[in-house]
Amino acid sequence: MSGTTEFEALFNHAAIGIIVSDSKGKISNFNPSAEAQFGYRKTEVIGQSIELLLPDQFKKFHESLRGNFYKDPSPRRMGEGRDLLGKKKDGTEFPIEISLGFYTIEGQIYVIAFSIDISARKKSEALVLNQRDELKRVTTEIKQLNEELEQKVEARTTMLIETLNQLERSREELSQSLENEKNLNELKSRFVTTASHEFRTPLSTILSSAYLLEKYNDTNEVEKRKKHLRHIKDAVADMKDILEDFLSLGKLEEGLVRTQPVTESVGDFIHYLQGIIDETHPICKNGQQIILQHNGNYPVTIDKHIFRNIMLNLITNAIKFSPENAPIHIHCTFEKEKFTVVVKDEGIGISEEDQRHLFERFFRAKNAANIQGTGLGLHIISKYLELLHGTIQLQSELNKGTVITITIPYIGET
Repeated sequence: MSGTTEFEALFNHAAIGIIVSDSKGKISNFNPSAEAQFGYRKTEVIGQSIELLLPDQFKKFHESLRGNFYKDPSPRRMGEGRDLLGKKKDGTEFPIEISLGFYTIEGQIYVIAFSIDISARKKSEALVLNQRDELKRVTTEIKQLNEELEQKVEARTTMLIETLNQLERSREELSQSLENEKNLNELKSRFVTTASHEFRTPLSTILSSAYLLEKYNDTNEVEKRKKHLRHIKDAVADMKDILEDFLSLGKLEEGLVRTQPVTESVGDFIHYLQGIIDETHPICKNGQQIILQHNGNYPVTIDKHIFRNIMLNLITNAIKFSPENAPIHIHCTFEKEKFTVVVKDEGIGISEEDQRHLFERFFRAKNAANIQGTGLGLHIISKYLELLHGTIQLQSELNKGTVITITIPYIGET
């Protein structure tokens, strides 16, 4: 079979619509799947403007977009978060997903549009949204968790909007270089994308577990109900951690965090640190133990609230990235003018390449891609240590664990 014949077979029998237009936006080819989607015969659209297939309210805007595409053509992937509408011959509008490609023949550019009718998907999404109402029949405890979650999400959403507004105002008010402006836009995009991505999984868990709870009403199904209650609680805890990361980053970026150091004896401070460790026990995996040791007897002067945030991040990371039955060691040294704490785990470790980027916002090591997290923890720790005039060092090797050492000088009480 010749190449031309193969192309024609692919074009005519493809399960998605394929529409070819020339540099003037005129349709030059229209496959059978496109005919089925839009209701036009091929002979009816050849030579017609591509805007024929769009709702009237989008035609003028699309002409501008089309002109820009021909100036700088590049492949466009399917969807990319855009909700698009097509218009059938009978005037019916329907949701559609489009990807673009292009080729050149004798100096003329031709655009290939691949189209998929996503009406069924949209109906499924609408059905899922309607099912949210069923959450109202869950137990009193789940209602309380949902109310708390809604409040936190609402507060965080407000803060995200305000943060974005402040970033936009700063861009308009400050006369910055082009590079700084690009970095600002990238930060906003990654900020929203990361938040959306990390909320999706726990929200899905809550929805599905709450729905399944309604199926287990018999007294002999108590364990199944408890299992799904645990799933919901764990998902809420994950979202609480994500919110805490974003709240901490927001406060640090806005300069709202102030240090308030206090002086305590070694005994009192170790008792306080043990309390922080105890907070993390519920998330420990089977057989994991956190072993605390210390030496030195000099009183410690430090901001206890900031220190707590640092340690919760470090310990949580050690737990997440370590296997079951693996110990986590914490060693504190109390010296005359400084305080040092070392957190050592036997987890998955970090490659040398990734270590260079660990303290950047939203960075996730390649081997941690499937583990829940925002990529903000170590960046937040580094910002807290700047406030305390402290330092952080990291030693790690893949599959052999990680050792993190923080050193904080005593800056005196205020």
